[in-house]
Amino acid sequence: MAPLVILVVCFVFALILNKSLLKERFSLSFIGRVSLAVMLIFTGIAHFIKTDLMIEMIPNIVPFKMGFVYLTGCLEIAASIGLLIQKLSKFTSVMLMLFFIAILPANIIGSIKEVELGGMQHGVYYLYFRIPMQLLFITWAYYFGIIKNKMPEKQ
Repeated sequence: MAPLVILVVCFVFALILNKSLLKERFSLSFIGRVSLAVMLIFTGIAHFIKTDLMIEMIPNIVPFKMGFVYLTGCLEIAASIGLLIQKLSKFTSVMLMLFFIAILPANIIGSIKEVELGGMQHGVYYLYFRIPMQLLFITWAYYFGIIKNKMPEKQ
């Protein structure tokens, strides 16, 4: 739930700031990518703070679980940077879409195990919220990183 709140609050705040103080200096694509980047920084940091809980979500067939958690945290933080660099933003958006699809099984496993992280403790009922949220993240990356990104940034 927290990633969704961060994403939406950041987006609304950036829209208001862009319109009122910055005289619409930034494009809608950039604002959407910044919002996603902020969310990814928070979720990436969580991989280093709540490592043990993240490990519980990883399928048993995956070796080196702690390293995998750290790697995915680093990837999220790196993606937040890639979203902000115009030349990398489309590629980063495609990679994020694939990443969001790839981590969905971890969220399913976490809810089955009722991991005490981000709502998964509510069991499989959590998936009624998490799966649509994951689809929103995929759509967000596609819309702001690819579709709207066809227009050059405002100067």
